[in-house]
Amino acid sequence: MTAPAEVDHVVLLDPTGVEVGVAEKLAAHQGEGQLHRAFSVFLFRSDGAMLVHRRSPDKHHFRDLWTNACCSHPRPEESVQDAAARRVREELGIELDPASLQEVGSFVYRARDESSGLVEHEWDHVVLGRTELDPDPDPGEVAAWRWVQPGELRAELTADPDRFTPWFPLAWSVLDDGVEAA
Repeated sequence: MTAPAEVDHVVLLDPTGVEVGVAEKLAAHQGEGQLHRAFSVFLFRSDGAMLVHRRSPDKHHFRDLWTNACCSHPRPEESVQDAAARRVREELGIELDPASLQEVGSFVYRARDESSGLVEHEWDHVVLGRTELDPDPDPGEVAAWRWVQPGELRAELTADPDRFTPWFPLAWSVLDDGVEAA
């Protein structure tokens, strides 16, 4: 007999960012969505290129859309940096020291995925990291990936915003002020 799959939990927040409890991850994304902690990792190479990926068609929501290197949720009592390093390893196969990841800002957003009915209502921490490694992604998480220069990415976001997750331009704008135009 196989063990049951582990149920992930997210940290619930009040509108000021104070932790108020936990919920099962899927439950937090149902109905109107419960505000919870999340993160968006941006990985850059030394040549300035940024890693982006297209979400797997197997994802619960916002399938087949392009987004930053990694997005997920810290577990209860897990720091954002530890969670980001864990998920980069699990999703992309890249080992990073959590201490090398820098939080550069945050934002709150809500977005409904019309195809799944699930809702993102997240306090999203934007995290910056550096690597020279190409990913070896989990196909259940990542359908495709590529390195892109920031100037090219800005043009793509302007020309065809519907190819990207709804949180990606918001997270990118938090980070973009500090990124040199390519």
